[in-house]
Amino acid sequence: MNKEKVTIQDIADALGISRNTASKALNGRSEIPEETRNKVIKKAIELKYKQFSYLESDQLLSKNSGNIALLTANLPNTSHFGSTLISGLEKRISAEGYNLSFHIIREVDQASLSLPNNFDVSNVDGIICIEMFNPAYSEMITSLGVPTIFIDCASTVSYPEFKADILLMENQHSVYQLTRKLIASGYNSFGFIGDYNHCLSFNERWLGFNRALSEAGIPLDLGQCIVDDDRLFFSRPTWLEERLNEMQELPSAFICANDFIAVSFMKALKNKNISVPDDVAICGFDNGPESMIVEPHLTTVHIYSNEMGVKAAEMLLSRIIDPEQPYQVSHIFTKPLVRESTAGIG
Repeated sequence: MNKEKVTIQDIADALGISRNTASKALNGRSEIPEETRNKVIKKAIELKYKQFSYLESDQLLSKNSGNIALLTANLPNTSHFGSTLISGLEKRISAEGYNLSFHIIREVDQASLSLPNNFDVSNVDGIICIEMFNPAYSEMITSLGVPTIFIDCASTVSYPEFKADILLMENQHSVYQLTRKLIASGYNSFGFIGDYNHCLSFNERWLGFNRALSEAGIPLDLGQCIVDDDRLFFSRPTWLEERLNEMQELPSAFICANDFIAVSFMKALKNKNISVPDDVAICGFDNGPESMIVEPHLTTVHIYSNEMGVKAAEMLLSRIIDPEQPYQVSHIFTKPLVRESTAGIG
């Protein structure tokens, strides 16, 4: 396109906005959002419109000084994969000039569908949700009209209706691979430990587990599983041991929804003088620090947490720049790690 022939209408058409908005943006009118102004200027430079044809984008595009809000019902601790994820995320958005603010969503907030008192939606450019698994509250967040990404989400989320980007670690295939390895090594009965409705990640792990059993023709025995409501896993220290006592027969291997559950279950087994892996094999998920502290060391799945944080930031930044793009559901590669809690598999 020849620069002498480029018009404001050409810029507007290229961005899908009105000519009036494009004109105000180029003239620096205050009522035009900084984000829109930057997009218009960038396009004017790209199309070589009048005086903009002599400029590089960095000369005119103002640096962001925006705000990204991180909402969480449970702020990840140092052993949770989310702590490393947040570190990668914060570095990436800081490089673009954004500040990251933390907001704890209490149970009372979720029950009343209320935002925390220190959350000003008019001063937020983007939202990141971690450990936010309440479906009704998640829908309320997406209704705010602010670019939003969920890192994991409620197990009941229906993608076509959910108006936010979603980022997950790869769950189903890694658990499927681990279960298949156990089957190939001679393990022939399996239990699952964890509430598969706790979140979408747990649900995908449950699906991978069941897929492996189905393909091998191994029936699922729910009597050898502990899939109660997630809150019960934290209700009292002896709860897992009590549920273990109710099992009439142990399977040869247990797949646990995460490392925390796996380590807690290994303690319950030890209290009953059940040996891991001699009597039963155990697998976890997350590759948290506890997986290498517990004896025997835990077979698990490694999550590339820092890379997930960077990817989450990039997805959100892309959404802020172009809010109308199709929503994404992305999975980041994970890696099964075989250790001593599963004997005889490679």
